[in-house]
Amino acid sequence: MKKYAVLLLSLIALAFRPAEEKKVQVFLVGDSTMSEKPDRSKPERGWGMYFDQFFDGETTVQNHAMNGRSTRNFRHEGRWAKVMEQVRPGDWVLIQFGHNDSKKEDTARYAAPQTDYRKNLTRYVQEAKQRGANPVLLTPVGRRYFDEQGKRKDDHGEYPAVVREVAKSQKVPLIDMHEKSWALYSQLGEKGSRDLFWSYQNGYYQENPVAPAKNDNTHFSAYGAELIAQLVAQDIKKQNLGLAGHLKPLAFDGKYAFDLPVVLQASFRADTFNITKFGAVADGQTLNTEAFRKAIDACSQQGGVVLVPRGLWLTGPVQLKSNVNLHVQRGALVQFSNKLSDYKLIKTNWEGEDAVRNQSPISGYDLVNIAITGEGTFDGAGDVWRMVKKEKLSEGQWQKLVKSGGFLDEKGTTWYPTANSLKGSLSPKIWVIPAGQADVDFNRYTEVKDFLRPNMLSLQRCKQILLEGFTIQNSPAWTIHPLLCDNITLRNVTAKNPWYGQNTDALDLESCRNGLVEGCTFDVGDDGICIKSGRDEQGRKRGIPTENFIIRDTKVYHAHGGFVIGSEMSGGARNIYVTNCTFMGTDVGLRFKTARGRGGVVENIFVDGVDMTDIAGEAILFDMFYAAKDPVQVNGEAFSIPEIKAEPLNEGTPQFRSFRIKNVTCKGANTGILIRGVPEMNIKDIEIENVVLESKKGLVCQEADGIRLKNVALFSTETKPVLEVQNSRNIVLDNIRYTSGADLLLRVTGDRSKNVKLVNTNTKGAKEDVEFGKKVSKKVVTVSSR
Repeated sequence: MKKYAVLLLSLIALAFRPAEEKKVQVFLVGDSTMSEKPDRSKPERGWGMYFDQFFDGETTVQNHAMNGRSTRNFRHEGRWAKVMEQVRPGDWVLIQFGHNDSKKEDTARYAAPQTDYRKNLTRYVQEAKQRGANPVLLTPVGRRYFDEQGKRKDDHGEYPAVVREVAKSQKVPLIDMHEKSWALYSQLGEKGSRDLFWSYQNGYYQENPVAPAKNDNTHFSAYGAELIAQLVAQDIKKQNLGLAGHLKPLAFDGKYAFDLPVVLQASFRADTFNITKFGAVADGQTLNTEAFRKAIDACSQQGGVVLVPRGLWLTGPVQLKSNVNLHVQRGALVQFSNKLSDYKLIKTNWEGEDAVRNQSPISGYDLVNIAITGEGTFDGAGDVWRMVKKEKLSEGQWQKLVKSGGFLDEKGTTWYPTANSLKGSLSPKIWVIPAGQADVDFNRYTEVKDFLRPNMLSLQRCKQILLEGFTIQNSPAWTIHPLLCDNITLRNVTAKNPWYGQNTDALDLESCRNGLVEGCTFDVGDDGICIKSGRDEQGRKRGIPTENFIIRDTKVYHAHGGFVIGSEMSGGARNIYVTNCTFMGTDVGLRFKTARGRGGVVENIFVDGVDMTDIAGEAILFDMFYAAKDPVQVNGEAFSIPEIKAEPLNEGTPQFRSFRIKNVTCKGANTGILIRGVPEMNIKDIEIENVVLESKKGLVCQEADGIRLKNVALFSTETKPVLEVQNSRNIVLDNIRYTSGADLLLRVTGDRSKNVKLVNTNTKGAKEDVEFGKKVSKKVVTVSSR
């Protein structure tokens, strides 16, 4: 009997359990520019295929669009009826037709704009409303039609205007994709907009197609389709439609998934060119430079893959070409020559300035659609190039290095591999080419050639780049250096250099646009992930920021900085998203550095999810005094940090502003957070939230404006004070946790300090809550403890 009672109670509970909320449905109704493409082996895509990624988990997107359909035959084939059968009150129906309605020669599809087309759209809207749904009308996306002068040509006649009029008369939302798509095409220009359409990729595009062949200016590539879907999502938010509440947010207020950059991917034919067929020998003795060149040249004629099979391949410099994927098979080791004579002097760029250097082991210039892939390894023979500082090695390591040969400087503290290299070190910046100098006399550099170390992988003015899977190690200088490149994907790459390797940054993205860095592992002798954009006057004149990058799921072991911006950032940096990264043993964690004279604006930097251990310096650093002597005491107080003397504003004054940093942990650092601006240009608008830092010092904030710390734990061992604020204003310290029994929680100094708020914080855990400098009024600080 008891068993039946339990069963009865269970049935009653099920009967009265509230029904699960059903997901909001979004129905896409339209033609081929929107539709699913079942054959993914072909390059054509519809924008509806990418639309669902912009919505949260409470939303489902059903794409009912179909190739070749108009307002007429979409209904006649029963497709509209199928949508109406599934629509529930509150669902959304996005309707976009026009491409096929205009085909007068096809009576099954043609709908005259002012009569049938108008009536059909009106009927769709009214029937959706009758079902309790929310219809939205979209004008047809533009066809990419430019005239000979590169100006926009009419592509849809009256149809877009009719959509606008129906939306107005029926009082439903309008997304004007005709104008939005044309704004995108016009921004990119006739040539730049080609990548949005499928026939301009994968070898289909023809400069002068022979009839009946033609280039498709209507149907999108994957890149174009995703950008169009992004525009639709952005307008839903802009108009604040009810559906906007289901757009997928990022961790940062006001930012959404549709804000993330879209990256044009590289793609290649399957044709394979094995380097062994061009004379390559995997014995580690034969120099295979010519075999690499021949294989790459042959592959570039039609595009495809150059295969480097398993084995040890000795080679000199390798130069890439367009439409070539250099694939290094698992087990393959490409060993670059240690004979410096195998590398010629070239005109290039070094640390943000035009310069003469040796040719890089791997390089590419002015290329389109290139890749290096595979699980093999590249070794740059960096030890024969690099100088080594004694302080970097143990005594035994140093003695071994000295006995191996080479030359020491006068002080005996730096080792150089050759006399030529040592001589180059005695001529300050001998490599720099004066601005405007076109011709270079390379003979002038012969006696210091060995000193002019190359970056290992140098790509300049290239577009559509894929770097994936391989290991790159033992670099002479910077390891991976894209300069003035667009659309870069760097995935699952390992960069490894000895920790004493000077200037051996793992990744330097310089004046590059649009990219994704994910799943990488870096362990090097200088910065790990570094954003640059040129140095001083040359960088400002170039004026091209590094922008629109996603950096995620990457580990950095030994490095000067985990994620770094600067110091060569004179062209600026913006719109960079860093998520889910781990830094272990780096000198600094998040490192943002510049100096007077650089100029440039760094803004809109978003960091979410960084975990760190064993950081030698600062966990989070903003510093406008990089590579400069620290400011001297100017009217400072004995217990405070030195004040900084103001200088006049000029084009060389750098700016840091609009940073959002969330969800960061660090176990072990010298300083938790250091913010050091200059009086003439404070570091501005920095938000740091949900952070736990274990360090020697807590917060040092100097010459800053608009700094907001919320839910930040600073477990410092030095607690006099935990929080140091000098000559800063509009500082909000909200819910700060700290080491129990701290001597002093907050010190505020400097006569320019204003509006400092310590709120939602238990001040009773410290022996003293606030200490004021001699020139600071108590009114400057507001304390609101819990």
